[in-house]
Amino acid sequence: MDLETIRHGDATDGTPLLLVHGLFGSARNWGAIARRLADTRRVWTVDMRNHGASPRAERHGYEDMAADLADVIAAQGGPVDVMGHSMGGKAAMVLALTQPALVRRLVVADIAPVAYGHSQAPLIQAMRGLDLRGLDTRAEADRRLANTVADRGVRAFLLQSLDLRANPPRWRLNLDVLEAEMDRIIGWPGIDGRFDGRFDGHALFLSGGASDYVRAEHRPLIRTLFPQARFARIPGAGHWLHAEKPREFAETLRAFLDAPGADAAQDAT
Repeated sequence: MDLETIRHGDATDGTPLLLVHGLFGSARNWGAIARRLADTRRVWTVDMRNHGASPRAERHGYEDMAADLADVIAAQGGPVDVMGHSMGGKAAMVLALTQPALVRRLVVADIAPVAYGHSQAPLIQAMRGLDLRGLDTRAEADRRLANTVADRGVRAFLLQSLDLRANPPRWRLNLDVLEAEMDRIIGWPGIDGRFDGRFDGHALFLSGGASDYVRAEHRPLIRTLFPQARFARIPGAGHWLHAEKPREFAETLRAFLDAPGADAAQDAT
């Protein structure tokens, strides 16, 4: 699938970096991080299928998303470093496990290779239920969405995918397919969490210090699939650690991607 791709920076001797957003995100959400890192390497951000300007599809499984990312990397001449957040982190893990030759180093931001029990379907229902009639400002959209989404930060994140320039306004998300595929999105495609293969390259599992998405009980499985996995946390950050602590997030990525050998990250909690 031909994903919408945004390029930051110019080609250098540094390995290119592909940034992969999470559910309801977009390539543009990662612009600030991409620009911070593009001083020493070329950085690409993508709209995943059923998001942003990328094509719509009836399937939204991780094998499908990993294949999309493989196409992007192949078009750029790969291999590359890959960072994926949340849903994008699971897609990046499946890519590394199934096509390891395409990935030099892997960063997984605040997600584990496990199924989660919290559905995001209520947010889809809230977006679908937003009254778009006569809507021409983001402030008014926020006021209306507050009736069903209490958290201001979550509303701000969702509204980045609302196209107010369209007539009438529209969501840049395939809400129907994302809702239908929600069990696959919050799940994990491996049988009992396991794949036939593994990724032997350097991998960093970077979490928010205030997030519980990556737990101690997940580490044995992570180390089975990613034997060189290292773990680090950004204090004071939650699940959207890149938005809450952008400078710390970008510098942690830089240190890991640029470090030689096994010292690519500090094993921290």
